[in-house]
Amino acid sequence: MTIENYIDNINQRYKLGNATEHTFRGDLQQLLESLVPEIRATNEPKRQSCGAPDYILTKKDIPVGFIEAKDIGDKDLEGKKKSVNKEQFDRYKASLDNLIFTDYIDFHLYNNGEFITKIAIAEITEKGIIALPQNFERFENLIKNFCVHIGQNIKSPKKLAEMMAGKARLLSDVIGKALISDEQNHQNSTLREQKQAFKEILIHDITPKGFADVYAQTIAYGMFAARLHDPTLDSFSRQEAAELIPKSNPFLRKLFGYIAGPDIDDRIKWIVENLAEIFLACNVEDILKNYGKTTKMEDPIIHFYETFLAEYDPKLRKARGVWYTPAPVVNFIVRAVDDILKTEFDLPQGLADTSKTKISVSTQTADKRSATGYRQMEQEVHKVQILDPATGTGTFLAEVIKHVHKKFKGQEGIWSGYVENHLLPRLNGFELLMASYAMAHLQLDLLLKETGFKPTKDQRTRVYLTNSLEEYHPDTGTLFANWLSSEANEANHIKRDTPVMCVIGNPPYAVSSTNKNDWIQDLISDYKKNLNERKINLDDDYIKFIRYGQHYIDKNGSGILAYISNNSFIDGITHRQMRKHLLETFDKIYILDLHGNAKKKEVCPDGSPDQNVFDIMQGVSINIFVKTGSKKKTELGKVYHYDLHGKRNHKYETLNNSTISEIKWSKLAFKKPYYFFVPKDFELIKNYEKGFKVNEILSLNSNGIETKCDALAIQFSKQKLQNVINDFENETIEFLKTRYMEKQDSSGWTFARAKESILNDTFKQVKINYRPFDVRETIITKKSGGFIGRSRFEVMQHLLQPNIGLIIPRQTTQDYRHNFITDKIIEGNFTASAKLFGTGCLFPLYLYPKSNGQLTTEQTTERKPNINQEIVKKIAETLDLTFTDEKKTTENTFAPIDILDFIYAVLHSPTYRETYNEFLKIDFPRVPYPKDKDAFWQLVKLGREIRQIHLLKSPKVEDFITTYPKDGNNVITTKVAKKDWELFDEAKGLGRIWINDEQYFDNIPLTAWEFYIGGYQPAQKWLKDRQERTLEFDDILHYQKIIVALSETDRLMKEIDKIEII
Repeated sequence: MTIENYIDNINQRYKLGNATEHTFRGDLQQLLESLVPEIRATNEPKRQSCGAPDYILTKKDIPVGFIEAKDIGDKDLEGKKKSVNKEQFDRYKASLDNLIFTDYIDFHLYNNGEFITKIAIAEITEKGIIALPQNFERFENLIKNFCVHIGQNIKSPKKLAEMMAGKARLLSDVIGKALISDEQNHQNSTLREQKQAFKEILIHDITPKGFADVYAQTIAYGMFAARLHDPTLDSFSRQEAAELIPKSNPFLRKLFGYIAGPDIDDRIKWIVENLAEIFLACNVEDILKNYGKTTKMEDPIIHFYETFLAEYDPKLRKARGVWYTPAPVVNFIVRAVDDILKTEFDLPQGLADTSKTKISVSTQTADKRSATGYRQMEQEVHKVQILDPATGTGTFLAEVIKHVHKKFKGQEGIWSGYVENHLLPRLNGFELLMASYAMAHLQLDLLLKETGFKPTKDQRTRVYLTNSLEEYHPDTGTLFANWLSSEANEANHIKRDTPVMCVIGNPPYAVSSTNKNDWIQDLISDYKKNLNERKINLDDDYIKFIRYGQHYIDKNGSGILAYISNNSFIDGITHRQMRKHLLETFDKIYILDLHGNAKKKEVCPDGSPDQNVFDIMQGVSINIFVKTGSKKKTELGKVYHYDLHGKRNHKYETLNNSTISEIKWSKLAFKKPYYFFVPKDFELIKNYEKGFKVNEILSLNSNGIETKCDALAIQFSKQKLQNVINDFENETIEFLKTRYMEKQDSSGWTFARAKESILNDTFKQVKINYRPFDVRETIITKKSGGFIGRSRFEVMQHLLQPNIGLIIPRQTTQDYRHNFITDKIIEGNFTASAKLFGTGCLFPLYLYPKSNGQLTTEQTTERKPNINQEIVKKIAETLDLTFTDEKKTTENTFAPIDILDFIYAVLHSPTYRETYNEFLKIDFPRVPYPKDKDAFWQLVKLGREIRQIHLLKSPKVEDFITTYPKDGNNVITTKVAKKDWELFDEAKGLGRIWINDEQYFDNIPLTAWEFYIGGYQPAQKWLKDRQERTLEFDDILHYQKIIVALSETDRLMKEIDKIEII
């Protein structure tokens, strides 16, 4: 077919008036194969529906180029319009290095994502499609050059990572679409079978997209590993890759046997072959040779994997809590374990130990006399068995190899025999993610090769693809399932029979753990016994892995558990039973607290920045638990603690240059019921515990409401809230999702449930204290899980009628300043973010009768105090006063409001806060009983003043101490940052805050500007939360009331401190 014939053909079809982009596909295919006879232009509809370009041009089955065709006259061949071609074109440009976009007459060429040229061979006119013969020769040359495209020679590690990631992303996209198509059409493809087996055996909640991600990464890194082992650089293919996967990794060899074979799913074959083309264009070994030196990383392969992940999908890395452990951390932990084996277990060779022990294992032979039902046999195994149950990319096991190898300097002649007979049989690893598993095998294989290890037999590396926190899964039938079951079965021998002595690693950080099987839940229940907590935060994966490691050491009778992990367990209230259980198991516990908690805004003791050793917000610690077996069961172990503050490099340097014996540990004195693994000053505890707990005198309480959608459910005005409600009452879910794009469906809130709630549930529009001094509009519902995620109605209903609520946190990580007052319902993060601790619980002063299903704010006189009568009786006897349920003018009586004001005054005492700071951080506060009648009434008076000021009901807040002197549009355009604050009188401590280029609030006392209530500075936060908003008349007055309230609070706190409380 000539170009003229081609244009005639498409013109005839075009004139029929019913043509689509599919109409012309056969014509273009014929033209391409006519112009370049040695290529084949494949057009497969099944592939296209799963994300492949329309045409794949191959020469001898090797892809050389790709063409994506749109309808004739397409308006977005440049791929710039989001609603048209941009997303698809960007995806292809990022992953396909030789690419044409066309509308059958105009052809745009791209190489490596960069636009090269465009050529039109015809144009659309009123008479139809008219040829442009002057461009025919250029077009023919373009197509011929396109078909002989030679990929660039890749020499840069970053470039290789980028190109691998691009191909892997496209492969993931294709696999994901193929799986969805198979499920919708009920087709049993090999891909669908593999995904189902993976779901049943490894990750039970995995989605088609999730499986596509791990599968694509595994293929990409499997090929990477194969190419690294390839001695013939001039050839490489998927078939060759299967032959090159080391025999030390049987699962990956089996997977690539499928990838290389004729049964590979045709929908992914083209992109797998295109992926192989990348590796043909590079020498992986040369690329990585100096990578470690240039990046200052000891493991260039792992660092390359990090680079790949960053290019592939940075969010995916966070999704399952996977973080590369810095070399100084790994090195310290491995050296510490080695030292402890020598000093505590009398094993002079430490981790290099070759001694053996005998164990009893079950055979497959039935034996009724045996407790297990099977005959037992004795087996000799190595004593120092090492397990990393969250192996990741193999960093810890690699460090063990490096550490042990140093002991063989000058003994190279026996190294290979030692590795084969005494090292590999002791190194065990479990990994859940296929890509990380592939990387671990690759790293260990290459590291052993670097050390000079020469194997004399096929011996698998004992890193298994399995879920550590689950028991063995039976074979489920499919071939892929057989491969996974084989891995799980071999791993099960370790889980069941191997006497693991050393458990090391960096367990994943996933708060919402998906590991909820009965076996691990039963183990973790030991940490939850007798807690009597409403909310037990013990389902984080890292906690499960600590319990898992403890289980192995318990089963062995002795050993070492050494992790770096989230450090929340060392001082969390709900972790107290966990700490006690660990003390009952282990003789010695070493806690090297690395701090770095950005959520807590941690700083060094001198106030300088404190950095994390990871790029994460959560603080971490190195935890080493030692069980020698010599401690009596009734005894508790000893805890040794050390704080390591400072910048990241300082922490790395300290870890690199320290041994466990050189660190100046502090031996902790712990006390029931908390057993803290951090230093605490308990000298004042006896005096403090004489007081009554706030949650004992005011028993009913809860956190504030959680809307799960503040941007919709909480508004600045009644009308805006009503507009949202109207939309949910009258519009479709599709419309709502489009209008309110800032909110998406999640496990805690969906548009469908929210709409159903508005239509069917009883709700009432009410005011809410959103933040201190920040009142907004919301709705209250009796049911949770609808428009309001968690309504906390059992408590909040009591604030719908005249009432006062005391707001106090259960815990706080900061110095104590988190109590406040309210006469309205509150939002969950009222005094601090729930993620950072310090968010307050609301204690209503009075309880109203439960409603009959109707929501009302009408007053009823039937209410009773939320007061513990036993504590009130003790106060009444001490003060010789009579308690009344309501405030009376009768002499020698006191009421619930007096008790609340007394408590509120005490909690605002600077001396009280400072003296009991450590206790106030860990549980609801205890308040000392009043010393005498005079002190009680003085504190009641001051507490009442602060309460009225905080509710902005005191006449004092009307007497402004600030000014607003400039006229303007009143729009807050500044960021209300340091540069916008101007301290114009340092002597008097007065400043101004600019809200835009023209206007400001003037004469603001510095004490008010910097004053904290909980985790917020109200004078600053109130303005920041209104950026780009216009301040109305009432807003401007309200802000100035806030400044008075903060200044008065500071003054009254000083007055309270003149009264003896403690």
